[in-house]
Amino acid sequence: MSVAAVHRMPWASLTARDSNLLLTREWLVTNGLGGYASGTISGACTRRFHGLLIAALPAPWGRFMALHHLAEMCTTPDGKTLRLGGHARGDVLAESFRSGDVLSEFRLENGLPTWHYRADSIDIEKRIVMPHMQNTVHVLYRAAEDSAPVRLQLRASFQFRPHEGRVEPDYDQACPVQIVGDRLQLHSDHAPPIYLRVSGPAMCFVHDGGRRIPVDYEIERARGYDNLGTMWSPGFFEVDLAPGQVVSLTASTEEWAAVLGVDPVAALQAELERREKLIRRAHATAQDGFAAQLVLAADQFIIRPNTRVADSAVAQASGDHARTVIAGYHWFTDWGRDTMISLEGLTITTGRFAEAGYLLRTFARYVKDGLIPNHFPEGSTEAVYHTADASLWYFHALARYLAATDDRQTLQVVLPALQEIVDRHLQGTRFGIRVDPSDGLLVQGEQGYQLTWMDAKVDGWVVTPRRGKAVEINALWHNALCLLAKWQLAAGNASIASTLADHAERAQVAFNRRFWNPARECLFDVVDGEAGDDAALRPNQIFAISLDYPVLDSIRWEAIVERVSQELLTPFGLRTLSRDHTDYKATYDGDLRARDAAYHQGTVWPWLLGHYVDAWLRVYPERTEQALALLKPLEEHLGEAGVGSISEIFDAEAPYFPRGCAAQAWSVAETLRAWVKCHGAVVPQVQAQGAAV
Repeated sequence: MSVAAVHRMPWASLTARDSNLLLTREWLVTNGLGGYASGTISGACTRRFHGLLIAALPAPWGRFMALHHLAEMCTTPDGKTLRLGGHARGDVLAESFRSGDVLSEFRLENGLPTWHYRADSIDIEKRIVMPHMQNTVHVLYRAAEDSAPVRLQLRASFQFRPHEGRVEPDYDQACPVQIVGDRLQLHSDHAPPIYLRVSGPAMCFVHDGGRRIPVDYEIERARGYDNLGTMWSPGFFEVDLAPGQVVSLTASTEEWAAVLGVDPVAALQAELERREKLIRRAHATAQDGFAAQLVLAADQFIIRPNTRVADSAVAQASGDHARTVIAGYHWFTDWGRDTMISLEGLTITTGRFAEAGYLLRTFARYVKDGLIPNHFPEGSTEAVYHTADASLWYFHALARYLAATDDRQTLQVVLPALQEIVDRHLQGTRFGIRVDPSDGLLVQGEQGYQLTWMDAKVDGWVVTPRRGKAVEINALWHNALCLLAKWQLAAGNASIASTLADHAERAQVAFNRRFWNPARECLFDVVDGEAGDDAALRPNQIFAISLDYPVLDSIRWEAIVERVSQELLTPFGLRTLSRDHTDYKATYDGDLRARDAAYHQGTVWPWLLGHYVDAWLRVYPERTEQALALLKPLEEHLGEAGVGSISEIFDAEAPYFPRGCAAQAWSVAETLRAWVKCHGAVVPQVQAQGAAV
């Protein structure tokens, strides 16, 4: 099998104390539908989201835990029993590791997790793959040519619930099991049908009456959520694994005809080839090393919204395809803001131009009252719209798409929606979003709502309300007006374009008059807010320089970049608040209230580095090596937390512990985009047509 990108993590030299790394390093495989498989390298379930098959099913199911855990044992010819992996609980891992765990290496091959087990005379490799656009998982075991033959025992355990549901549901997990040859079918009143199959010589299923296995989800306990649950297992499979041979376990929520259409080995080969194509179609500077791994990580977030069947039906009726972006794994759904910020890095930099068009047209269909959706709740078909910036980020994403594709057909399709967005902002729309007629600046804010990207809210408490005229909202507003004026002019609508240009100029004059804070030589974060002007030093001011049409006068760019560098820059991104503020929080930890209190009050966000690099290169265009050096710590981070991906956030102080989602779309997208930009790459303009991989 050809492999283009490998990320190795050897374990042979670890001491007993290092066994904790097997619990804190997580792997992730996705299926292009929003479904996924994920777990710790050890196999222990430390999150409620860990499982071998989390299927993305039409609402109201949403993403559903179909196969939770797999315990793996093997018996050698001399009768010795060895555990390969799948420790159900972390508290038994350390002792097992000290007594001689057989894991010798973990690696990602083209982004797919691979375990290598060696002990005595056995030499076994395990891989996990999810066929693209299928709610199916294959777990494959291959014995080396010189390995001793073994008898594998595989115990599958279940916990039927939504993937972020309570870990101890109020109903019995046990359900009827139908056995037909080498296939099992599970039928529960609380889950869709689930199908299992083990392929290999002398396979048998031992129905032992069912077993309930307690689990303590350590990360959930640390995060203040319910953490004590029970898995149910109806029995275990046994199968012979001979030297040079492959056996596999398949789990699926698809019909058998779809599952059996391609055997597991062929499915693995097809997925590896698909991933090789992803790397080859990316920009030339992103086809090896760190960037190639980010290209594969980017693929995890681009999905067909399988939980919302109507999206695909509407798109297909017009000859199109529906696409969206999962904001982060494991618990985020698709968010409008995250999608638009991530679009360039996920699709343009990676050469996935057709899917970029699908994404933009999908969201254009959802414009309502001049807003695109903030997000789609899990298992729901209805969008939630409380956001003041997602609609403005749409203009930014479209501009980057058009620069790469010159897709005038898509521009023509979405142009009415763009004009509707601007008109509704000028007139005033929901959540207090409106242009102040006295100065042309954009106001936002309504009690009880968190409308900017700093959107933490818990128990009705909006942590950073930022009601008033927020700095990045007005930078985005000016940028959107300038872009739309250009597009309307190109469309032959000179009068509309002239009016838009007047609005942009007025907003820019007012911005430079109102937002400059001479006392701190930087920008106010909010002006005309509920308590006046907010002088908190935050990274939001960097967008006044980084966007295509900077709203800030160039004479002040260097001062902003220097101030942000001094106060907010860390090895992993920008702090969300300067240390001298009374609300500054150094760590993001504790229960939900404690975490949300720190979410945007110092906590570091990697995605901000992308726009910081843009601003840096505007001020210091000759210092690309320094800009590139800013991204190097994130390359090292690929071996931490979510292996092969970039975390959502980091603590604000050393050692900058990774927190939040283990894999975040805009963290990956903006790092990849900035990496390519720092290498002096310009994404070539291409025709928009072409099938997506």
